[in-house]
Formats: sequence, structure tokens, C-alpha cells
Amino acid sequence: MKLSNKQVTAIKRKRGELGLSITDLARQVGLSRRTIYNIFTEDDRTVNPTTYRKLSDWLIDEYATAEIKDSTAVATQDK
Repeated sequence: MKLSNKQVTAIKRKRGELGLSITDLARQVGLSRRTIYNIFTEDDRTVNPTTYRKLSDWLIDEYATAEIKDSTAVATQDK
């Protein structure tokens, strides 16, 4: 499977928002830091299906968590 440039950009952006090092990101996702580093630096972003799933799941979880926090903040702000 191949990660698109948009997917890699989204992962990098979320990593930056959370202030994570490559090592911290690798721990959260459940991958090696070498794998994360290669995804960020290589032109060929072909990964095995398990790596693809882990990255996709992490990204979805992070954005879903952020949306829940945002909606909670708005709900409590209105009160």
C-alpha cells in the first residue's frame, strides 16, 4: 500500500500540533521510529498493510479526539 502525499502531510501536521518527536509518534502509533523517519523522508511511501492501518487509525483517532474536545469546549462555553 502506498501513502499519499496528503496523508503524510496530515500525519506531519498532527505530529506538529501535538509537539511529538518522531520517537514519541512511533510509540503512539506502534511503529518503529525508523519506519516513521522513512515515511517522512523517502519519495517512495510504500508501506505494508499493517503500517498503513496503524497510521490511518492513529490519524483518525487524533482528529476525532480533537473534534470531541472542541465540541465539549463550545458546549461548556455556551452555559
